[in-house]
Amino acid sequence: MEDKKLNKPKHSLFRNGIYALEGFIDITKNETSFKWQLLMFVVLGTLAWILPISFVHSSILFCSLFIPVLAEVANSALERVVDLVTTDYHILAKQAKDAGATLVLLSLILLACIWLSVLAVAFHLI
Repeated sequence: MEDKKLNKPKHSLFRNGIYALEGFIDITKNETSFKWQLLMFVVLGTLAWILPISFVHSSILFCSLFIPVLAEVANSALERVVDLVTTDYHILAKQAKDAGATLVLLSLILLACIWLSVLAVAFHLI
């Protein structure tokens, strides 16, 4: 019996990078929430680097901005898979999409906790 790895064709690192770029462009064009996430990333990312805090604190703030962006990408992928399976209302489809939305919400709560904690330490508030 042939060992097929889930019918996955072999691609080069370059080709996989092209797929990732295509996905990024598609999500950016078609997902309003992702556009908001990118705007937040740019605004807060700029703020993270211009605040009068240490490089380490700025780095933590900046890196934490990837958390909601990653959650939004996962949520978008989940929504597309659900839509591929059914366009009809189904409770499991709703629950899957709600779980994706919960992922994004929790990522934003985590982001806020990180920013509040780091800024409190950086400005000697705690």
